[in-house]
Amino acid sequence: METPKLILLTTTHRVAPGLLSWPAWEALRSAPKVLAGVADHPQLAALRAAGVEPEVVERPSAPALARLLLAEAPALWLESPDGDPGLTDALARIAVEEAGEHPEIEVLPGSYDLPGARLLDLVAVMDRLRSPGGCPWDAEQTHESLVKYLVEEAFELVEAIEEGDRETLREELGDVLLQVFFHSRIAEEDAADPFSIDDVAGDIVEKLTYRHPHVFGDVSVTGSAETEANWEQLKAAEKQRESVLDGVPSGLPALAYAAKLVSRVRRAHFTGVPDAPYELPAELTAQSAGELLLAVAQRAHDRGVDVDAALRAAARRYRAAVRTAEGLPAE
Repeated sequence: METPKLILLTTTHRVAPGLLSWPAWEALRSAPKVLAGVADHPQLAALRAAGVEPEVVERPSAPALARLLLAEAPALWLESPDGDPGLTDALARIAVEEAGEHPEIEVLPGSYDLPGARLLDLVAVMDRLRSPGGCPWDAEQTHESLVKYLVEEAFELVEAIEEGDRETLREELGDVLLQVFFHSRIAEEDAADPFSIDDVAGDIVEKLTYRHPHVFGDVSVTGSAETEANWEQLKAAEKQRESVLDGVPSGLPALAYAAKLVSRVRRAHFTGVPDAPYELPAELTAQSAGELLLAVAQRAHDRGVDVDAALRAAARRYRAAVRTAEGLPAE
């Protein structure tokens, strides 16, 4: 006599109902009975449309449910959206601790999460928070009101990276990710020019594909330096930039802003503007550079100079000089 089989069919709510594996559909159509414990299970409508009529049973405690399913075998159990906590443990306990013949148990994945599937949960959470009946604070936020949080989260992420704290790194990456989803959800509500997180993701996919022709096209490169050079050329053509400094955000912290301007000029081998007219130590290491910057900050403070504002003003003058040397308006 053939041992009866109990099939536990697992699915995920992150995949559209009805999009099940072929083995799952075969099992559903051939099972003597299909049982479910939730009347509003997201898969039920799709199964009924395909001619499979699940029987909805009352779902008791995990141990009681395990005994019920074993008694019903041969049968297929459609796992509940919450995963039926404790069910597999209860089935295993019965199989190990109780004597006698027991039905064969097979766990059959009908659908499963692909990488990135949990991002759909974040979309749903943001939807709930911004919708009527959600969170009043979240509903009131704008792109402008969230700027300070975006900056704070970015700096907290930098700190986690510098300290090598992987647990905090994971948390701060989530906080930065939230900002992207939050701003995208706000943008989706704009009546004049709406866009969604899907548009944001689609744009960055297109950008990465376009700027990596050595991966997604037939361009050959010899190393990372050539890859970076190609990236900058494609970026300049894409943005139709006139100046080597176009695209450097003036909202960067002053020191980062100055460093970015210098980096752009150096990378373009632009020689139309002289370097800052100050002597530096012959050997400039990371330590001596840091001490030099600290000394400048100390002297500036002692003389009542806002070092951040002073550096930002100098960077703006540098930018204007470069644009003038390029034959462009200084702005």
